[in-house]
Amino acid sequence: MKRFKTLTRLSFLGGLILMMVFSSCKENKKTDTETTTEEPVVEVKEPFFKLSLAQWSINKMIRNDSVDPYTFAEKAKNWGFSGLEYVSQLYPADLKDNEYSPEAMEAFVEKSNAEAKKHGLENVLIMIDGQGELATPDAAVRKKAVENHFKWVDAASAMGCHGIRVNLAGSDEPEEWMASSVDGLTQLATYAKSKNINVMVENHGGLSSNGAMLAEVMTKVNMENCGTLPDFGNFCITRKKDSRDCEEMYDIYKGVTELMPYAKAVSAKSNEFDENGNEVNIDYPKMLQIVKNAGYAGYIGVEYEGSELGEEEGIIATRDLLLKAAKEVE
Repeated sequence: MKRFKTLTRLSFLGGLILMMVFSSCKENKKTDTETTTEEPVVEVKEPFFKLSLAQWSINKMIRNDSVDPYTFAEKAKNWGFSGLEYVSQLYPADLKDNEYSPEAMEAFVEKSNAEAKKHGLENVLIMIDGQGELATPDAAVRKKAVENHFKWVDAASAMGCHGIRVNLAGSDEPEEWMASSVDGLTQLATYAKSKNINVMVENHGGLSSNGAMLAEVMTKVNMENCGTLPDFGNFCITRKKDSRDCEEMYDIYKGVTELMPYAKAVSAKSNEFDENGNEVNIDYPKMLQIVKNAGYAGYIGVEYEGSELGEEEGIIATRDLLLKAAKEVE
């Protein structure tokens, strides 16, 4: 009997100890649960624009290193872009050498569309050069230049682009340039309207780099499908004789501000970067604030033109600067 009581007491004590241990574990588990906090949610600020690549950024690869211009979409995809901005003059063997024949233009469209589709990119616009001066005072020459652009309007339409970029050269006399520009653009935009294509003028030297004057041209044309393509850096109105050095420079921030109300595309020009990855001559946060304040939310095209970095390095540096600067705008 005494032995039985002793065993009973030991069993009771053992059970009590087990209960205490179990209760302690539950308490510890509860405490751990109560004191554990979730990781803070970090909100990633997406840029207010989409990224496109201007083909001119690889013009040296194409013209000097014999890179196939039809690899444009593949390269842009690999570098993190979603939109393509083609340059007409970078296909000389296919187009210029064949006098821009209908067959040559059709082949260009088909190849470009196939590559864009293959890599899942969007055709945004085509930059047109070498098709005549839309602002020449000679009415017959101006009409011919307008008609030379028609095939590019058709190509842009067939590629799903929203527009073409044109230049306004032809006169250095303000009143003459203004009247000729309005007439040339009105003719071209009238044709482009039937194809649902925008005609966009870039500040690209001469009087077109005078922001106030180009804005006045837009006001006078007054067509929904005629607008601007503000470039952050192309505001040199005149250059020194026999030199690339600028003699008369328009204020770049004033110019972009004046052109943004009519903007249907935007070009982020870059040339030189400092050790922090900032463009030496262009305040990117300031520029992007101007762009955003205008209510723009479309594509911004990277256009690297520098020589200190290779083209791929310069493109990536510009892309990264855009994304960094976008976080600083309000």
